[in-house]
Amino acid sequence: MAAAAAGAGSGPWAAQEKQFPPALLSFFIYNPRFGPREGQYLQTLHLQSCDLLDIFGGISFFPLDKMTYLKIQSFINRMEESLNIVKYTAFLYNDQLIWSGLEQDDMRILYKYLTTSLFPRHIEPELAGRDSPIRAEMPGNLQHYGRFLTGPLNLNDPDAKCRFPKIFVNTDDTYEELHLIVYKAMSAAVCFMIDASVHPTLDFCRRLDSIVGPQLTVLASDICEQFNINKRMSGSEKEPQFKFIYFNHMNLAEKSTVHMRKTPSVSLTSVHPDLMKILGDINSDFTRVDEDEEIIVKAMSDYWVVGKKSDRRELYVILNQKNANLIEVNEEVKKLCATQFNNIFFLD
Repeated sequence: MAAAAAGAGSGPWAAQEKQFPPALLSFFIYNPRFGPREGQYLQTLHLQSCDLLDIFGGISFFPLDKMTYLKIQSFINRMEESLNIVKYTAFLYNDQLIWSGLEQDDMRILYKYLTTSLFPRHIEPELAGRDSPIRAEMPGNLQHYGRFLTGPLNLNDPDAKCRFPKIFVNTDDTYEELHLIVYKAMSAAVCFMIDASVHPTLDFCRRLDSIVGPQLTVLASDICEQFNINKRMSGSEKEPQFKFIYFNHMNLAEKSTVHMRKTPSVSLTSVHPDLMKILGDINSDFTRVDEDEEIIVKAMSDYWVVGKKSDRRELYVILNQKNANLIEVNEEVKKLCATQFNNIFFLD
């Protein structure tokens, strides 16, 4: 610390080093004085792949029928009752959030970490077959597909390390320090957060595995079945002539039919990059005013691009109707709002 302060000199770096510890600065900001791991966070950003969804930083919610949602709620209640040291729980499927006990701002950060860092690290070994899909169980346990994404790699190893990452969540007066336990079965993942003063043992991890694994495997299968039913029903409809991006600033919900694949390093969209740039320009205009408004643009490619801002919600629509006029475009957007967002008010 003294060496760093001595080399700091004057200027903005000196003020920053006094305010923040070097380890924190080295995580976010490139500075050779901070050693070989400088700017770790900035190195994970792929600015060439960023678009409107990165600006929003929202959460994609998984659509469910009421009965399946109640099954998940019941599962969470049972797990929190059985594992009484659990303080908060979050449940995701296909990298989409279904339920969370955290505050929105905390879940937003955790969701970003899970979907852009933790989950992608475990996808490649799964695809390569390096992780066995079925668990070799201890005697007396039901066979299941559950495994830890954080914590011990092998529960049968008596020397396995039970180390979990620590996270900090906001409370009324301070930050609360927690251990993050992430457990996955097939496409379902559940996050258990426990107080950092409690150190999970290997016996606790084995107990968690025996309780959560079989039930989460069955639940993941039920969700998959319901998802496939809904997909078959929607697949019978013809391809719509519009694509849209929706974001709700109040609950951070985002939905996109523009993106075919969105990862930290890849943004694969079904529309031309010039249209994505127009969406960004419209969003930039929206940020300059507080009032609700609507912007309609006709692109050089004859596509129509519509942006609607209403009641802290934003909707961006790309229409492939080259010969349409403004009135017809406005009617098509109204139809979209009625079919896709029938319970959401948009200013006409």
